[in-house]
Amino acid sequence: MPDTRHHTTNQLVILSGKGGTGKTCLSAAFAHLSHQTPDLSNAVFADADVDAANLKLVLKAELRETHNFWGGALAEIDPEKCTACGQCVLVCRYDALIQPEGSHSPYHVDQMACDGCAACFFICPQKAVSMKAQQAGLWYQSETPFGSLFHAELFPGNENSGKLVTLIKQKARLYAGDIKAPLLVIDGPPGIGCPVISACAGTEAGLIITEPSFSGLHDLKRVYGVLEHFRIPAMICINKADVFPEGARQINEFAVEQQIEVLGEIPFDHCISDSVCLGLPVTEAFPESRAAQAIVEIWKKTIAKVFDK
Repeated sequence: MPDTRHHTTNQLVILSGKGGTGKTCLSAAFAHLSHQTPDLSNAVFADADVDAANLKLVLKAELRETHNFWGGALAEIDPEKCTACGQCVLVCRYDALIQPEGSHSPYHVDQMACDGCAACFFICPQKAVSMKAQQAGLWYQSETPFGSLFHAELFPGNENSGKLVTLIKQKARLYAGDIKAPLLVIDGPPGIGCPVISACAGTEAGLIITEPSFSGLHDLKRVYGVLEHFRIPAMICINKADVFPEGARQINEFAVEQQIEVLGEIPFDHCISDSVCLGLPVTEAFPESRAAQAIVEIWKKTIAKVFDK
């Protein structure tokens, strides 16, 4: 267990190559188990899947704080200053400038086409263009029966999910430091894009949950490549391992080749889907189920790795 005399918050990120692998169900179970583990009962949680955050549903989160998230800036043109000289049109690569009423009318900006590059802002001789910050989403702090949860909602059509993930992690980490929480569990986004890289930054370990299929092995290799690139220790657990034993064997072979520890295998169990319908972690709803028992063992091994005990 962690030594709280000299406080540090260790960060664990849970990843998967695609959605639907069981990442959020595992994160919810870890939240429940952390609350039952001595010295980890005040762990903090972050849902970094800002495009489709749903950890709050399984943890019965109660909203405490709501904050605006401001993304990039888009151009706006003051029609009183615009002389329709056309300089902005010459430098805009996105065809975002429109002159609706003839060749002498002021331009205006198509907000859906504007990329926020600010070329028009710098070229305009009349200083008619300004860059206005756009609200790209919301971020929240909620309370669950197992501790504080930080999560967010990115508005449709916005592209700053990596920045929002960084913000969520920062807020969760600072809060964890304030309450001297030894552990921050991050339910990461699926895939390997910028949001995943943001979720991984600064973490002590990454747990990859995969499934025994051709695509599962392929996605596992891609996610492991991200962790390896940033020199973050990786661990693996296999969900629904008994559905396709040959696929599970191939994953284990890859883990041996790369010297990655497979912490355990979770069997296919209807109790997991039943627990989701109840809005509860499977380890709380059905603690005697095969899946719950397997997750408990994975949790114990994960914590031993995170804290090097």
